[in-house]
This record gives sequence, structure tokens and C-alpha cells, in this order.
Amino acid sequence: MAAPATVDDYIAGFPPEVAERLTRIRGIIVAAVRDATGAEPEEKMRYGIAAVMLGGRYALHYAGWKKHIGLYPVPTLAGPLEDEIAPYRAEKDSVTFPHAKPLPYELVDRMATGIVAQRASA
Repeated sequence: MAAPATVDDYIAGFPPEVAERLTRIRGIIVAAVRDATGAEPEEKMRYGIAAVMLGGRYALHYAGWKKHIGLYPVPTLAGPLEDEIAPYRAEKDSVTFPHAKPLPYELVDRMATGIVAQRASA
């Protein structure tokens, strides 16, 4: 089976419930980049997973897996936000959300906004 060429193809390759979660995460990340830049961000496949770009570099990657959805890389964020993210940290720069639990979309939104702000100022 060929690797998906587009983010749409990538998301369409998942079961409906996972595809819906990925679509919502995609929308959150795209909105965070759009709000920060005033422009529609580029989306592409990188390393076999979806990425939203910011100024020619990645803003954030996201991926669907058998048991979870992952966001990469997620740097350490400011105080209380990092405390909320901590239970989802899989590695120092990875965050995973198990399919067996509700996905905290509001937390994903605050994470994406914080990450975009960090990367836009770098």
C-alpha cells in the first residue's frame, strides 16, 4: 500500500472515529497557525505523518496510531499548561491521547496556541 500523498488521504485511511479526532486536531492546529500569522498554513506529509507548517518550518506534527493520537514535537510549555500536559507526555517532546479516553480538545487548543507562539517568536 502506497503512503498517503496528502493530509486528506492520510486522515481518510483511519476508521471513522479516529479520522474524526484527527480532523478536529487538524482544525485546532491550523487555526492556531492562521491566528498567529493571518494566513492559511501549508499542510503536508512529513515522515509519514501529518504536519502543519509555520514560516517554512513545521509548527506541529500529528499522527494516528492503533491506540492513540500523538502530537510531536511538543516543547515544555509555561507552568500551569505544562502541568496539564504532563499526564499525556510519552517522551520529553511527545504527547499522546489514548483512543480509550475523551480527547481534551480545549487543552490541545491551548497547547497548539502556545507552541505556535514559541515557534513564531524563535
